[in-house]
Amino acid sequence: MSHPKPAHQKLMGVLAYLGIFLVIPFLMAKDDPTVKFHLKQGCVLLVIEVALWVLGMTMLGWQLMPLLQLANLGVVVLAVVGIVNALQGKEKELPLVGSYSRYFTF
Repeated sequence: MSHPKPAHQKLMGVLAYLGIFLVIPFLMAKDDPTVKFHLKQGCVLLVIEVALWVLGMTMLGWQLMPLLQLANLGVVVLAVVGIVNALQGKEKELPLVGSYSRYFTF
C-alpha cells in the first residue's frame, strides 16, 4: 500500500487525537508510519478519557469531580499539542503520557 500524501497524512494525524474519530485513520492509513505514530498517541489519550469517564460515573467520582475536570482539561491540552504536531508534520511524543504509546501494537 502506498503512503498517503502529506495533506492526507496531516488530516489522519489530526483525527487520531479526536477521540472516537481515531477509527478513521486506523482503518484508512494505519500502515503509514507517521499516521501510526499519531494513532498510538491518540489511543493513549482515549484510554485516559475513558478511564476518567468511568471514574466519574462511580460514587467516588462526585467527590473527585474538580480533580477529574482538571484531568479532562489536561487531556484536551495534550490533544491540542498532538494536533499541532500532526499539522506541522512532527512526530513528537506528548508530554507526561506519550511514552505509553509503545504499549499499542497494531
